[in-house]
Amino acid sequence: MFQPQKKRPRIRKTMSGLIALTLLSSLILPNVAGAEPVEPSLVQFANVSVQAGQTVHVPVALKKTYFGVKAYNMQIDYDTSALEIVRITPKSVNVISTSPNEDGVADFQYEINDAEGWVRIIWVDFTGGNSPIVDEQQMFDIEIKAKSNATLGTKQLSVDQTDSEHWHFTNVEHQSYTELSGGAITITAANSGGGNSSSPGSSSGGSVSPTSPVVTPVPSTPAATKGVDIYVNGQKQEQSATATTSTVNNQVTTTVHVDNDKVINQIGSGLRTLLLPITGTGKGAVVGELNGKLVKTMEGSNAEVVIQTDNGTYTLPASQIQLDQVLKQLGSSAPLEDITIQITIAPSAEAKKTAIQAAADKLENTTVIAAPVDFEVKAIWNGQQVNVDHFNSYVERSITLPEGVDGSKITTGVVLQSDGSILHVPTKVIKGDGNDSAVINSLTNSTYALIYHPATFSDVTSHWSRDDVQDLASRLIVQGTGENVFAPDRSITRAEFTAVLLRGLGLHSPNSTEAASFTDVKTGSWYEDEVQTAVSYGLISGYTDESFRPNSEISRAEALTIVSRAMKLVGLAQADASETTSLLSTYSDSAKVQAWATEPIASAVKQGLVQGVEGKLMSDADISRAQTAAIVKRLLAKAGLI
Repeated sequence: MFQPQKKRPRIRKTMSGLIALTLLSSLILPNVAGAEPVEPSLVQFANVSVQAGQTVHVPVALKKTYFGVKAYNMQIDYDTSALEIVRITPKSVNVISTSPNEDGVADFQYEINDAEGWVRIIWVDFTGGNSPIVDEQQMFDIEIKAKSNATLGTKQLSVDQTDSEHWHFTNVEHQSYTELSGGAITITAANSGGGNSSSPGSSSGGSVSPTSPVVTPVPSTPAATKGVDIYVNGQKQEQSATATTSTVNNQVTTTVHVDNDKVINQIGSGLRTLLLPITGTGKGAVVGELNGKLVKTMEGSNAEVVIQTDNGTYTLPASQIQLDQVLKQLGSSAPLEDITIQITIAPSAEAKKTAIQAAADKLENTTVIAAPVDFEVKAIWNGQQVNVDHFNSYVERSITLPEGVDGSKITTGVVLQSDGSILHVPTKVIKGDGNDSAVINSLTNSTYALIYHPATFSDVTSHWSRDDVQDLASRLIVQGTGENVFAPDRSITRAEFTAVLLRGLGLHSPNSTEAASFTDVKTGSWYEDEVQTAVSYGLISGYTDESFRPNSEISRAEALTIVSRAMKLVGLAQADASETTSLLSTYSDSAKVQAWATEPIASAVKQGLVQGVEGKLMSDADISRAQTAAIVKRLLAKAGLI
């Protein structure tokens, strides 16, 4: 995250090779006296994921401005050991022309220095401010390559905003203080399918990655093709797909190509479920292929596609493929029938297995029960690829347990992070006639594994919260305060409560690049990322003085207000205005509930998340660590996530 300095830059002579344009920006577009904006403008760099050795596009957009930008210059710095800039492409349609003016100077120029690790960009509105860049316009696109020998992890595109040679914006009315957000480049292993990156998306949480070139592996064995049966709304459709099996990178891969038009003609507008049962392939990878036309038909019917394999099952609502966003990335001219949607379930590469085992070894009393599995969705057209890796609602996938493995020995599923750590994702174990399976619900696509991490605390042995606390601890959601101690009756701070709730929900990174702006959330604090993530999902909003008060104890009313927002995310019905009074009336202190907290508390009561204390809601009282564990567990259980 960029950390802007509260300083207004001044124009001065700038970058070698681009000085003429910068001087013109200060001469032909002088500042006009006018009211300063209440808030700074905002420039947003996309956060993206890229495989080592591949390229990715990073859109740079003006997300917020009050008068329109008439000129800017910036220098973007990057790590040359991992990244290189391929090209910069202007994107503001009807604003940036890149053609020279009458003096022979182009309005958009850039210079790349991959040796030192910087790119310098300048643009000037030669019309004198009549064609400014305004809100929600993409300014330019950075095509960036991750070097094949790059260290895996996250690199940051950075800007020194304290130096006007590196950062200067001029608005139509005044010199502009402009903030930055985003710019994280997550580098994943080659052919890994990406990770937990996010692109600028709506507050609802769905997003797709920018386009990248398609890399087609070369099979090492001849492909064998045969017809297969699929199921539409539970009815077998014979020979409506073909399966091609080949070996790629020493892994057997079965690709199922659906006869899209045949399926559409068979079901008309009544499609609910499209099942591709691809079993008997052992532990190889399975790829289900549909085209955009079929996905659009399914989206209109609120239908889902189910890929069933020996490794596990993926149940994906067609709406979560977010075809409209995919089209924006690929280009609106892409014919739906020519867009290939690939849904993949595959055993993870050895490097990921090693990383997960290493992370488990760092945790006390932890065993990896099942080998990790990759789940991914991508759209391909005309040599371009878009990864669909973030969803608007929880998407279910399951991992089949190895033969002879008892499902009771699974405490949770975990997701592999780009830094090599493993974190909880909502998981429940389903007993089967043969093998048991672990059902994982997540808002992202990634690499998942199953672990056994039993946890106990000496001070909850006889406490009412024992089962809730130890269950959440075994899921890596809550932690102790010392050696085998949980301190169940100790109050919990606002930052701690937020962190526990996010871990329970499996929300480990923001769903957008919108920056949190609390005055008291310090850069580098342990809770900075948690607050950013909670803000991006609409779970917290802070106080009217723009503070969050992370270290203050949180009241029951405040905690349940945050929980009520989480209820929307997991699909639990909330209390409406007509229900609120009756739900609260059974408590003797209902009249003391603050007006802003009545509906959130009533919603928690409606879903059985709180029961009160001796007939009282005690909305002003601090919430304890034990109460937090109980509420979070009830929320996850009620939503069917655990």
